[in-house]
Amino acid sequence: MAALLRAPLSSGVQLASKLSENESIDMPFAKSTISINDRRMKQCKSLSTGLIVRGLNQSNRRHLAKASNDSMDIESTTVAENKVVGRNQGIGGVEVLKNRFLEFKESNYLSNSKHYEKLAEAQEPKYFVIACCDSRVCPTKILGLQPGESFTVRNIANLVPPYEHGPSETTSAVEFASTFSSIRDIVVIGHSKCGGINALMRNSGDNGKCIEGWLSVAKSARITTEAAYGYLSFEKQCQHCEMESVNSSLLNLLTYPCIEKKVTEGVLNLHGGYYNFVDCSFEYWTLDYRPELEGGSKYGFKNHSVWR
Repeated sequence: MAALLRAPLSSGVQLASKLSENESIDMPFAKSTISINDRRMKQCKSLSTGLIVRGLNQSNRRHLAKASNDSMDIESTTVAENKVVGRNQGIGGVEVLKNRFLEFKESNYLSNSKHYEKLAEAQEPKYFVIACCDSRVCPTKILGLQPGESFTVRNIANLVPPYEHGPSETTSAVEFASTFSSIRDIVVIGHSKCGGINALMRNSGDNGKCIEGWLSVAKSARITTEAAYGYLSFEKQCQHCEMESVNSSLLNLLTYPCIEKKVTEGVLNLHGGYYNFVDCSFEYWTLDYRPELEGGSKYGFKNHSVWR
């Protein structure tokens, strides 16, 4: 029994199935207890532990309930109770997140327990996504990415520094992602009305030191945009730079030896994406890298399409 309690639980159901009808556990865990009688499960105060007690007599159930109530010093509610709160009262802050988490647990996690048990052992993502921190650009939402499907990093203006830039959260994420043999596609996603690109194009020096230093990664994209589209309005220049910075990041990815090797071997593809949330469209293209070319450009783009 002690060994069973030490085993990780993805849900209380596994533990309940291994307890006999006459076994009982008479101590609360993590200041909360979930109990079950012979016919149905009954939640007592919290879903936090996933512990299920089966086959208790009425006296023991009262004892557990009292012990749980006496030891509780934090607010704890069930999924059903939170649904009522979320729908009928004006709540905000962390309460909203709590309700959404419990809804996720009930409607997604518990109904897909086998999938989450597998993810608990290891991850094998298919994609590496680099996107912007902008709250309007959620790659998981707009591309329907599921837990375990995408290794993701988000930063200001979805930039990838060159390898020589040195350690950063993004460069370390690139190196770490390269260790997954399951990742066959890297997607850098730019977007409309990007505040980072707007600041880059203004080049006013009014931003904080950290922001200015980070945006310098995309300086070449600004220079290219000004040279080719300087006659357009500032808004249009920003839109072009939003896409040009994606291409700059794709080329910077090739400066990482671990990435360049996989691209050359044909086991990794680099893609650009542009999410326009004004008209809800997604523009997509693939980097065509031909290192064997002598002279001329070794880079091109293919598979360009717009999803509307």
